[in-house]
This record gives sequence, structure tokens and C-alpha cells, in this order.
Amino acid sequence: MTTDDDTTDFDPSTAHTARVYDYYLGGKDHFKADRIAGEHAERVHPHVRTSALENRKFMLRAVRYLAGQGVRQFLDIGTGIPTEPNLHQAVQEIEPAARVVYVDNDRLVLSHARALMTGTDEGRTTYVHADVRHPDSILTAPELLGTLDLSQPVAVSVIAIAHFLDDPQDPFGIVDQLMAAVPAGSYLVMSHATADFGPEMGEVARVYRESGMTAQVRTHDEFARFFTGMDLVDPGITTPHRWHPDIAPSETMDGQVQFYAGVARKN
Repeated sequence: MTTDDDTTDFDPSTAHTARVYDYYLGGKDHFKADRIAGEHAERVHPHVRTSALENRKFMLRAVRYLAGQGVRQFLDIGTGIPTEPNLHQAVQEIEPAARVVYVDNDRLVLSHARALMTGTDEGRTTYVHADVRHPDSILTAPELLGTLDLSQPVAVSVIAIAHFLDDPQDPFGIVDQLMAAVPAGSYLVMSHATADFGPEMGEVARVYRESGMTAQVRTHDEFARFFTGMDLVDPGITTPHRWHPDIAPSETMDGQVQFYAGVARKN
């Protein structure tokens, strides 16, 4: 995740969104503060781990879908700690020549960056250590400019990130700036926490704030605003587990996965 201001300092005593996410996914690259925050979140929303897992699955399905549609370039913002399969593995399985740029600002993610820079001989992957709150630092990074051709379509992945930007940080402006840098035919792949399905995710946001992290849930209409001027891919805005599922999702997940997800094409 790319919103905590730790581009210079590393403090394992303070919870970090990328490492809490690693805790949810069953990883081992987190610290006591991250586990405490994750455990508190699970107490107020027992299915928060399910939400994290379904977000990950949505991302993989979405990028595979886009690779199948001919997209050959991917920008993954808020990469998180590597968890196989990673995005480049998913898309290069379909298109070996696909190029992938990962972006995050957690020092622990940086320490694992070599694992993200593997791939096919035909394709390319690289890592940019930058903060989503400063899109210019991403878009002007030599690693990005040396890997992606911004005159050609790019799939921009912003999974479970924007809810860690509160309104004063202008998440809508940030996403607009990122999408303004890529041409028509590019895609935005996005998910976001919401309290529309129940109060639990709002309580998770409270736990994050109390643990020193920024967090803000948003409504359906607020999430839809991120896609203004773009064409949503069928089935439009839905929950992560209902976007092109590999198998029919269980109805018991409805209400458990308190997220919105969508994919849209830039005109």
C-alpha cells in the first residue's frame, strides 16, 4: 500500500496497510503492530480477511481478462508484499511479452522487490518506490518510463488503495491524474471499501485510524465517480467476488465482502 509517509523511515512499531494486508492474506511479512491492527479489525468485521482474499482474486481475474483483450502494459499501484501469483505472473501467462510496473512505498515491499522483477524473457517487470499521494513521482520515475510506453494503452490497477486516502488528500484528483497520463484504450481496475452493505467496514476504518493509518469508506456513488468519463466493463460496478467469477459465488458472501469493484476503459 502506498499512503503511509515512510519513504525515508521504517517503523515496525506502527501498523502499515501493506503489512496488515499481508496478515489478512496469511503471509509472514508483518510485525506485531500489524497483527494487532489486523486482529482488532477482525473483531469488528469477522469477514475482513475474506474481503482481502476476494480483492486479490478480483485483481487477478481482471488483469487476466485485460491481457486476453490485448492489453500489454500494466501499472500496479499499491503492490503490497509479493503474494503468488503476482500480477506479472498472471498476465505473462497469457501474454509473455506483457510489461508490468509495480509501485509501493513500504520499505518491506522494497526489500522484496526482486521477487517482483522476475518474469518471462519476452516481457519486462520493474518496481518503483513511490507514494500514490504524489502521482508525479510515479509517472516521471525512470523505471516506469524505461518499461512502459505511455503512448500505448496501459491497465492501471488501484486495488484496495483509495480508501486509505481521505478527502483532503483528493483521491479523485489523484486517480484522474494517473489516468490522464495514459492514452485512450487504457483501463482503470479498482476496488474500494464501503459501508453500504453494513456498518462493519466503517468500524474497520475506525480501527485503522486509531492504529495510525488513514482510512475512509465511500458509497456506491462516490466509487462511481472514479470512473467518470470512462466506459465500465460488464457487469459494471459490483462486489469483487461477483466480477467475472471463475465459479458462481456463494450468496453467503454477499454482505461479507464489503467492497465495490469495477473495470473501465478510457475513451
